[in-house]
Amino acid sequence: MKASDFVARYVEAAGVTHVFELVGGMITHLLDSFSRETRVAIVSCHHEQAAAFAAEGYARIGGIPGIALATSGPGATNLLTAIASCYFDSTPAVFITGQVNTHELKGSRAIRQLGFQETDIVAMAAPVCKSAVLVKSVEDLPAALASAFKTALDGRQGPCLLDVPMDIQSQSIDDCVAVQWLSQASHWESDSLANKESHLDQNELQQQLLKLLNAIQQAERPLLLMGGGCATVSTRMAARQIADRLAVPVVLSLMAVDVLPASHPLRVGFIGSYGNRWANKVLGSADLLVVIGSRLDIRQTGSDLDSFCDGKQIWQIDIDQAELGVRVKPHHALCCSIQAAAERLSALTESPPPLSSDWIAQINALRYQFPADREYVAQDGEVNPIQLLQEVSKRAVGSCYYVTDVGQHQMWAAQSLEFRCSDRFITSGGMGAMGFGLPAAIGAAMPSPKATTILISGDGSFQLNIQELETVIRNRLNLKIILLNNQCHGMVRQFQESYFDGRVQSTVDGYTAPDFVAIAKAYGLAAKRILPSEILDDYLAAFLASDGPALLEVPLSIRSKVYPKLAFGRRFGEMEPEATPIAMEST
Repeated sequence: MKASDFVARYVEAAGVTHVFELVGGMITHLLDSFSRETRVAIVSCHHEQAAAFAAEGYARIGGIPGIALATSGPGATNLLTAIASCYFDSTPAVFITGQVNTHELKGSRAIRQLGFQETDIVAMAAPVCKSAVLVKSVEDLPAALASAFKTALDGRQGPCLLDVPMDIQSQSIDDCVAVQWLSQASHWESDSLANKESHLDQNELQQQLLKLLNAIQQAERPLLLMGGGCATVSTRMAARQIADRLAVPVVLSLMAVDVLPASHPLRVGFIGSYGNRWANKVLGSADLLVVIGSRLDIRQTGSDLDSFCDGKQIWQIDIDQAELGVRVKPHHALCCSIQAAAERLSALTESPPPLSSDWIAQINALRYQFPADREYVAQDGEVNPIQLLQEVSKRAVGSCYYVTDVGQHQMWAAQSLEFRCSDRFITSGGMGAMGFGLPAAIGAAMPSPKATTILISGDGSFQLNIQELETVIRNRLNLKIILLNNQCHGMVRQFQESYFDGRVQSTVDGYTAPDFVAIAKAYGLAAKRILPSEILDDYLAAFLASDGPALLEVPLSIRSKVYPKLAFGRRFGEMEPEATPIAMEST
């Protein structure tokens, strides 16, 4: 069997339905094999970064590793931003790069390059991969490919890279060997779903969880904080089970805002730098905090760790031993998977304890006092983006995949979208990569044509991968794009106004945006620029219910701001604009 045929057939046997790529000479064997040997859809993009982000979006929705292919040299290096995004956000993916022929590799010679476009992508990608391997012989290829899939899915998930020289792609693998490896390709799914990894033995885990249950009973204001580790395809049901078993109110990080639906009685809201004001106040006043699947980075805790921790007994549960106690030192740390914790809690608790009526009343009073839509002060009759996005989630029909780019619109979406049980929220967290949204939405939309994929983007981020509108129209995706256009890089402009005396170089000065409606129409999308008076009429419902892709541009003021915002340097819970920061944000 030709080696490239084996790769294509293995990917198909593993359950992958779509691969994303931009053609280049060193992957022509692979593309030919996918087209001849499989039913896997080849999704051709217009930039390798977009192909890689699309693979990330695909993986975030399906739980199956996303696959992106790129040629050597610039093709491979263009993957790096998205590879790092997968690594930081724990997304399973396998990136396959073509490499120059083995006899064209410079090896240990003290030269910069031997073959044309030869680039050591393995060395570049290794720091942001769970594994990065150069395949040195055709005999090594089957095991290397299988290992990449397994490694991407085991434990804390993430990306793997496989660099395959072109001459190896064209060589032959023994048919018996190939068949044996292909017969094992589908085993990853059962292995992944059964992943209940724990560094604690069952007795020790049980004893720790019994102590946790007792601590919750003794607490007056217990709270559960769920992070991105709770939001994956393989963990979200277990995370919901833990919430129900512990029966304490739940606050959610940016990467986990969709874990509990808006209707869930335990859901408090979104916390962090731009979190819901009431949710941050609840987090600040809790006396017991159980943190699951979150590394408690600075955008969740603020810069004043002492005030964040003040008066709290903190428990941290995470599958990654290295993440326990990095910034916040917990009183109790449990290294185990969310699935393992859920399984043991189910065995320990027949029914959840009753909720504290006083604590719930405090939370509800804060939510009533600080509604999200009042945080935005509309100017000159402009649309209130929080109200708009609330209306979007109310009017959307069926399962919805909400995807955002990075910027002010990302935070408005997290603050305001009202998720249902089957809805998903996809955004770039740890990497915070502008340009993520459109290609990630393409990847999310591919495997689920019946779901509605809604991209929420801003004019700045949208321009980074705007060329992928052609990929949308060519593949006839059911993708609705809501483009909030404030004619600037709004989040950085807001930062400059706080710390640089209002100087706005490169966010306003030196920045322009095109006519997005005209561009969308040129690509073949239905597109409209909406006026404030039209937002609540039937057009919004018709836009969401229409067939095929469409773009809705919403003009905003160039002075738009995201509030509330943690006031850096002040006690946790003090938020702008009421409080002014006294320290510059480090991220």
